[in-house]
Amino acid sequence: MGISMKTTTGKILASVALVGTAAAVAGMGTYGAFTSTTSASEEVTAGTVKIAVGTGANNTMNVPVTGVLPGDKSEKLVTLANSGDSDLNNVTLSTAAAGTTASLLTTDQTHGLQLTIENCTVPWTGSAAPYTCAGGTSSVVLTSPIITGTPKALANLTALTAGNTDNLKVTTTLPGTASDDFQGLTSTVDFTFTGTQRTATTK
Repeated sequence: MGISMKTTTGKILASVALVGTAAAVAGMGTYGAFTSTTSASEEVTAGTVKIAVGTGANNTMNVPVTGVLPGDKSEKLVTLANSGDSDLNNVTLSTAAAGTTASLLTTDQTHGLQLTIENCTVPWTGSAAPYTCAGGTSSVVLTSPIITGTPKALANLTALTAGNTDNLKVTTTLPGTASDDFQGLTSTVDFTFTGTQRTATTK
């Protein structure tokens, strides 16, 4: 005898039958699957760019110079080291009068202090100026006003290569043309060396 949809009992049985059929169909679509997983890691360390000025006997820049007359020269020694682990494209030197110490010594481009820097392949010799070079010398900065307002590009440096050190002699000259207006003047000059990283590459 068929199920009558008009009776309460018939409705319950029909619902159970439909749910059972749906579950059977859903089960037919479930399968197992093989999988495989692997991984890798990469460590990246940034390089260091560091240019350093020597200390102690390797840097006499901090020793004051007094009694300078027209035509006199002052020689100071400084080592410049590439103490980072990266090569450099260039090193520049910026000079400025410290604080409020600007005077004709640093503002007069013609008769004021003139700067020259040389490099020696070995440390300069001598306990005091004038210093001598027992190796080869090269020009780092040609004679120019000590303060020009723009950074000076330094030439002939081996410190562009990581781990290398240059032996520099910094010569400051008061031209013989300096007038009486320069008498008794004092200026302090700050030297700032800036190294720029090598050109970016693909590693």
